[in-house]
Amino acid sequence: MVRSRFISVCSALLSLLAAWPVDAAAPEWILPPVSAPRVQHHTFESAAARTQVSCHVYTPAVYDTEPARRFPVLYWLHGTGGGAQGIAPLSAYLDRAMRDGKIPPALVVFPNGMATSMWCDSKDGAVPMETVVVKDLVAHIDTAFRTIARREGRIIEGFSMGGYGAARLGLRHPDIFGAVSILAGGPLDLEFAGPRATADAAEHDRILKEVYGGDMEFFKAQSPWMQAAQNAERVMAQPTAIRIVVGRQDSTGPLNRRLSDRFTALGIKHTFTVLPGVGHSAMPLLDALGGKNWEFYRAAFGSL
Repeated sequence: MVRSRFISVCSALLSLLAAWPVDAAAPEWILPPVSAPRVQHHTFESAAARTQVSCHVYTPAVYDTEPARRFPVLYWLHGTGGGAQGIAPLSAYLDRAMRDGKIPPALVVFPNGMATSMWCDSKDGAVPMETVVVKDLVAHIDTAFRTIARREGRIIEGFSMGGYGAARLGLRHPDIFGAVSILAGGPLDLEFAGPRATADAAEHDRILKEVYGGDMEFFKAQSPWMQAAQNAERVMAQPTAIRIVVGRQDSTGPLNRRLSDRFTALGIKHTFTVLPGVGHSAMPLLDALGGKNWEFYRAAFGSL
């Protein structure tokens, strides 16, 4: 009798749980750890997200052997789809450069930008990604690690969606980031009709709705194109190293060139590099840059 009642109660509970509404679109603020040498999975409390948020942090070998030393930080923003798969090759690539003396030892922070956050605060407030990164993550990294906690000690860099994000955040927050690296950024047009958008109409519509609330005026206001005009004087008021890099075979190339022209017209100093034989892929783009890549990092961190 008791066993029968117990089974009935369990069945009722299971039915109740099955019927309980689940928010399938809840933000994935905590992602699984990525295994890579000298890379740690890290979580921090975000006031903006009102929860714990994950990131990955690479520390150079000298971080352990020189306990009194402070280090600059490279914030690396991934593209659409999430950046987990890029952490191991990117951290290894930068680790080799540091060990070989091509660039100064630095921390590399890989924020969790989710699949399609566009590194923006969503219009509905559900995913305050820009605020999480700029307010909460940067402050946490400066507290939890031995960093050079000023703008000259920070580079923001990203590829594709991350390039769009690096452009936006670098232009909007020149007091926080002393260097901005835009790698094959997108979307960079004001119509949200670039090559990636036309290639996947369903993704385009979903991003427009989830991030920008279906509001094209809000989308335009967030764009690097508009942010450049609004923040040109602030960017130019202090030394800021800015570069735009894209492959010649990359479909985002024309829009990256337009952004470069926009910067030039506004008086924003920067470099624009087109690399032959490279499509829309982060590691081949960095490899093709060769020594110019190391020159940018050295110039950004050279005075530290």
